[in-house]
Amino acid sequence: MGRVEDKVVLVTGAARGQGRSHAVKLAEEGADVILFDICRDIDTNDYPLATPRDLEEAGLEVEKTGRRAITAEVDVRDKAAVVSALNSAIAEFGKLDVVVANAGICPLGTGKTIGAFADAFDVDFIGVVNAIHAALPYLNEGASIVTTGSVAGLIAANQAAGTVGPAGPGGAGYNFAKQLVDSYTKQLAAQLASQSIRANVIHPTNCNTPMLNSDPMFKVFRPDLEHPTRDDALLAFPAMQAMPVPYVEPEDISNVVCFLASDESRYITGSQFNVDAGALLKF
Repeated sequence: MGRVEDKVVLVTGAARGQGRSHAVKLAEEGADVILFDICRDIDTNDYPLATPRDLEEAGLEVEKTGRRAITAEVDVRDKAAVVSALNSAIAEFGKLDVVVANAGICPLGTGKTIGAFADAFDVDFIGVVNAIHAALPYLNEGASIVTTGSVAGLIAANQAAGTVGPAGPGGAGYNFAKQLVDSYTKQLAAQLASQSIRANVIHPTNCNTPMLNSDPMFKVFRPDLEHPTRDDALLAFPAMQAMPVPYVEPEDISNVVCFLASDESRYITGSQFNVDAGALLKF
C-alpha cells in the first residue's frame, strides 16, 4: 500500500517543474492524479511556459506508475474553466481527496510594466484561490489542501528581497501573491478545521526548475553582468541559502507534498513548511 493509496489528487501547474514532480511522486505512492496546466506562454513572462507536449508527457509518467491520469489545458486565472475541467475529471474519478495548488509564474525584469505585476498576482494568488474554491464542494473529512508559497515572498515581507537583485513589477507581484497565499492558507485552515479538512503551505527556496533556470532569473541574481549565463548565476544562487547549496530539487518539495497529502499528517493544519536549506535563517 502506498502512502496515498487510492486518493484522487488535483495538481495545478503539473506539466513540468515542481508540479510534475508532485504528480509523479503522488502516483508512485498510490494516487490517481488530475493534472492541469495552461500549456501556453504569457506575454509578460519572458521565459517559456509548459507546452501541451509537456503535459502529455507528465500524464504518461503518472500512468507508468500504474495509476490513472487525467490531463487538461486550464488557465487557473479563469475560474469557469477550472470549475468545468474539474467537474469533468471528478465525474470520471468519482471523488477528490487532495488539492495541490502549485501553478505559478515569475515575470521578472526592471523594464516590465504593471501588466507583469497583474499577471504574477493573478496566476500566483487568484489561480490558487480559483483551484481551491472550485474543489471545496468535493472535499470531505480527511481531505488535504497544499499550497505553494515562496521563501522569496517571505523574505520580501521582511524588506530584504533586494539582496537577490532587481525583480521589477513582476517580482513584486510574485512576492505579494506568495505572501497572500501564506495568510490565505492559514485562514482557510481555520475555516475548514471543524470539517477535518486540512490546509498547509510549503515555502520553497531556489528550486531547480525552468523558472529558476531562465534568463530573467539569471539577470536578477547577476545584475552586474549584461547577459549572465546559468554558470554565472550558479555562483550567486547559494547566497540565498544558509546551507551551501545553490537550490533544492523538485523532489525535495514533493516529499513534503506527499507527507501533507497522506494520513501521516492528519492532525497537521494551518502550518508553514519551509523547504529552504536555511534561507529564512539568513534573512
